[in-house]
Amino acid sequence: MMNLMGPDMVVILLIVLLLFGAKKLPELARGMGRAVKEFSAARDELERELSPSGPNAAPAHKLLDTKSELPSAQP
Repeated sequence: MMNLMGPDMVVILLIVLLLFGAKKLPELARGMGRAVKEFSAARDELERELSPSGPNAAPAHKLLDTKSELPSAQP
């Protein structure tokens, strides 16, 4: 993975400034901020849906143990 340091970031910012112009940069930054915020909110919501919560939530290993204690069904 690339590590972007100070001089690299300055070059990238200058290129972005040339491509989009000074008037579009605040709008572009707001759009990026909103996208990051929405992504973070969606990730947090998904984590809440998938993680067990509350006092009745049993750990997964306890759920597996109770399954092995069930009597087998006879026809």
